[in-house]
Amino acid sequence: MNFASDNVGGVSPEILAAIAAANAGPATPYGADTITQRLENLFADIFEHEVAVFPVATGTAANALALAGLTPPWGAIYCHEDSHIATDECGAPEFFSAGAKLVTLPGAHGKLAPVTIAERLAGAGIVHHVQPAALSITQETEAGTLYTADEVAALGALAREHRLGFHMDGARFANAVAGLGCSPAAITWRAGVDVLSFGATKNGAMAAEAVVFFDRARAAEFGFRRKRAGHLLSKMRFLSAQLESYLAGELWLRNARHANAMAARLAAGLAAVPGTSLVHPVEGNEVFVSLSVSMIAGLAADGFGFYRWGEEPVLRLVASFDTLPASVDAFIASARRHAAVSHNG
Repeated sequence: MNFASDNVGGVSPEILAAIAAANAGPATPYGADTITQRLENLFADIFEHEVAVFPVATGTAANALALAGLTPPWGAIYCHEDSHIATDECGAPEFFSAGAKLVTLPGAHGKLAPVTIAERLAGAGIVHHVQPAALSITQETEAGTLYTADEVAALGALAREHRLGFHMDGARFANAVAGLGCSPAAITWRAGVDVLSFGATKNGAMAAEAVVFFDRARAAEFGFRRKRAGHLLSKMRFLSAQLESYLAGELWLRNARHANAMAARLAAGLAAVPGTSLVHPVEGNEVFVSLSVSMIAGLAADGFGFYRWGEEPVLRLVASFDTLPASVDAFIASARRHAAVSHNG
């Protein structure tokens, strides 16, 4: 009954089993174990491209270290004003890049448009200005929407034209692939993305993310950067086992499809409740809905978990791999009941 975040979900049984299996004896530390060594081939198969893969434990580490690898201390990173790197990373991208500046930009429904970025690209070669260095987008976005392959490709073309490194925050990348029904390659390297923060924790892992480089030359120094930042785990096999289980047999896509389906069910039910309206298109596993203050109070009193979003009476509701249809239906029923009370009052 908690829709506050997909982080409230548990761990997929398959991943718990993989962690237990990885615990059945000694293994070489610091990523030299056999499980970690298998990861690059597994990721390469999924992305249809040679990759360099670096497991880390948190999305903050994945984003901050990936961007630090693309950006000098005097660089500018262009991102959406609501992006996680701008609002929820406690300055980590700036810290790990030794001072790069986040240039935040507006965009409808959480998405950046090439023209918006182009209007802010300035200062190249001028010693008084930060230098354009990187572009970062979130897929799925902080508004729960998805960039199509063509939209990513248009941003990729802009990045190449202006020699910007192109980073994708893929904390919910599985939900995007499932929602778009496309190949992982179509919305990453084929569209110009240089490095992906590949998320798993929100979609059934215990604590596992990966920084995926599609150009191995860009990854040449990343191992040192990860170690220096304190994110090279000695018992790396327990991170890698999660990622291997997550990707094997398409668990990542099965989990994401379920979460997306539960969000769609929730959105459809709420759209039919008087006094509610959807704020953004529902394309992944997040629902943003506007409703009255009294309805919000009633839902909270009924025991549902959620986050208020912004200053308006808007809720962000997030479905996960283990969200139950019964919980979705109960939320809709509660909203309908409190809407009727509000209307009669």
